[in-house]
Amino acid sequence: MTSLRTLGSSDLEVFPLALGGNVFGWTADRTASFAVLDAYTAAGGNFIDTADTYSSWVEGNEGGESETLIGEWLAERGNRSDILLATKAGAHPEYRGLAPDTLKRAADASLRRLGTDYIDLYYTHYDDPSVPVEEIIGTLDELVTAGKVRAIAASNITPERLQESLDFSDREGLARYVALQPHYNLVSRDTYEGRLQEVASRSGLAAVPYYALASGFLTGKYRPGAHVESARTSRVEAYVGTERGERVLAALDGIAEAHDAEVATVALAWLAAQPTVAAPLASARTVEQLPALLAVADLALTDAELSALTAASA
Repeated sequence: MTSLRTLGSSDLEVFPLALGGNVFGWTADRTASFAVLDAYTAAGGNFIDTADTYSSWVEGNEGGESETLIGEWLAERGNRSDILLATKAGAHPEYRGLAPDTLKRAADASLRRLGTDYIDLYYTHYDDPSVPVEEIIGTLDELVTAGKVRAIAASNITPERLQESLDFSDREGLARYVALQPHYNLVSRDTYEGRLQEVASRSGLAAVPYYALASGFLTGKYRPGAHVESARTSRVEAYVGTERGERVLAALDGIAEAHDAEVATVALAWLAAQPTVAAPLASARTVEQLPALLAVADLALTDAELSALTAASA
């Protein structure tokens, strides 16, 4: 059985791959979403990540579609207590920003859609510099005290604001961030490594990196001359055919062959081995895409392999 990882200073124990819910209600309909959720949990997964804004960018959607599908799945399966549920606030079209009243209403709306009375891990999706950290942390602490949220986390925040938030929590004895969700992968390292990672490490925060597979580039299916039908193709084009991208894919190919593993699994294994990282975050729109993601739980790269990938991605 795969060992669970403790999330920062919290008492939350998570599977070493967080399942992204951004595709639910977007590229995965209800049937496909339920199938992916069933397969992930059947493999021992317990860490499901979504956001109140998913998938408001789709024509005809309002935001909250992913939360609604997950809530319906939880109700049908009756497994809420087995799931560590993470969602985010701050970007829903009706609840933008982190002003106290907005944040409280966003939390209540998420709870209704998810069909639950508590959120295990509640992220500020994007920082709101117009709101003092004292007000943001104070509101999050109220949600924790009320039992609506078990633990809090941050995403898309500067090192300065993150440190300021942590300092305020420590000074006032209020709820404190336990995790951070940064943009981080083999071809995007400077989005986390450096000052942000240093704050996380120094403060005992766990990282749950998003874009862990660089929108699919690190699966190895996007190569010069290859045509892939995907809603994310435009994001991947920044990496395809670049010198760095080719170096990374070459290194991944060699290590994947040595382990008889998928390229995506190796890319996730590198990420999972980095300082502070508790669980990479990746999504699957079909059950067939899941095994390569789940396999990260059982793939341990050697120091030499990790070094080779780090060098290739420099």
